Amino acid sequence: MKVAIRYYTKTGNTKKLAEALSSAIGVEALTVDSPLTEDVDILFLGSAVYAAGVDSKIKEFIQNINVNVGKIVNFSSAALIESTYKQVKKIAEDNNITMAEEEFHCRGAFKFVHRGHPNDEDINNLVNFGKKIVAP
Repeated sequence: MKVAIRYYTKTGNTKKLAEALSSAIGVEALTVDSPLTEDVDILFLGSAVYAAGVDSKIKEFIQNINVNVGKIVNFSSAALIESTYKQVKKIAEDNNITMAEEEFHCRGAFKFVHRGHPNDEDINNLVNFGKKIVAP
């Protein structure tokens, strides 16, 4: 199974998640500035909410995918809303890419809100989630 990890972050929270996932499943985590260059079965896509929405860099990344993607698996952090899943799913579907039903979300720190997140428990939960997704 071919797996890729891409993410976008402004605060470093999603990078922290992406790097933990990378270590757990043995796939390099790259920013969305690195386009996919080959077909993948699973694309773990990390994002966060900025000003109540997914950053335009995520939208641009998805729109510019020109290889086959079996499914996108969303992982995200946010201080105030539950997840980026619905927003990313709409962008994926608009670009004829399947979105997995499974997703991972945890709180992310923003200023004084949810300080310390993602924390060790969040990281462990993501690692377990990622391993289940890629398990045969």
